[in-house]
Amino acid sequence: MLNSKAKTQYFHQEKWIYVHKGSTKERHGYCTLGEAFNRLDFSTAILDSRRFNYVVRLLELIAKSQLTSLSGIAQKNFMNILEKVVLKVLEDQQNIRLIRELLQTLYTSLCTLVQRVGKSVLVGNINMWVSRMEAILHWQQQLDDIQISRPAFRGLTFTDLPLCLQLNVMQRLSDGRDLVSLGQAAPGLLALSEDRLLWKRLCQYHFSERQIRKRLILSDKGQLDWKKMYFKLIRCYPRKEQYGDTLQLCKHCHILSWKGTDHPCTANSPESCSVSLLPQDFINLFKF
Repeated sequence: MLNSKAKTQYFHQEKWIYVHKGSTKERHGYCTLGEAFNRLDFSTAILDSRRFNYVVRLLELIAKSQLTSLSGIAQKNFMNILEKVVLKVLEDQQNIRLIRELLQTLYTSLCTLVQRVGKSVLVGNINMWVSRMEAILHWQQQLDDIQISRPAFRGLTFTDLPLCLQLNVMQRLSDGRDLVSLGQAAPGLLALSEDRLLWKRLCQYHFSERQIRKRLILSDKGQLDWKKMYFKLIRCYPRKEQYGDTLQLCKHCHILSWKGTDHPCTANSPESCSVSLLPQDFINLFKF
């Protein structure tokens, strides 16, 4: 049972749900986005580094267009999970930009919904939502005030590594903005962050050859300017999404759960029946 004053989710022994779009003799009712959000234990998922980005992306998609699809309890859970995400970022001093963008997206959506109060399905008193918007502004200010502290120990730093290893690390960054930020961290890293091969690999990783051909940009020297092309491409096309762990849907029994979660599947080989879902795929399950 949920205490109305407690900032916790409903407790469910099972960490999975049936996903079905209609009533049958065996099952009654419908599975909604709000029900899925309440029961899939996102509060615990944000503590797992493999699932953190997945949950944040899911929160962002809900904030953009699906907030009114949530029930009152699910909307409350959404805000509680968001608060836990912010507190984690403030403590760890990681993923700051990611959460800033999430908060800005949510604040923009709420500004529109609050102005249309009475015409939208924003559950709850208007004053409660104004209070939540004030909390979002407060969280944004806290993130802006973060001062990244240097570790106390004096050991090997990134710039002490051989250039080939520094370049090897940079090749594993999937966001061009991180590459730019890293180049600004130290004078010696600027030249490495401008390496044409790095930007070429980023473009080829996120975008198809056809998309790249449509957005060719030449430098003054007549070479392809991969860095400018990357930032032009991300304005035109969605980037490739990759997560350490995702929600999975069992095609045999239509059960949605986190990878590795036991569920009562009757298939001979349950592993072969599971399909990984991107955050947008998760949202699309409940569009009916």
